[in-house]
Amino acid sequence: MTDKPTIEDWKAAADKDVKGRDLTWHTPEGFAIKPLYTAEDAIDPGLPGFAPFTRGVKASMY
Repeated sequence: MTDKPTIEDWKAAADKDVKGRDLTWHTPEGFAIKPLYTAEDAIDPGLPGFAPFTRGVKASMY
């Protein structure tokens, strides 16, 4: 099995390529967009059938 690169490996390679420039950019609305998002950045969407209903109003989707 091969070893997967870590987030730190990715950041080190990116920093080397961009020579210290900030990779975060901003939308016209002022939102900061990071160059890499991981599962740690995601909020917990909760269970299906419960507010905020991002995964449907029912667990079975029917």
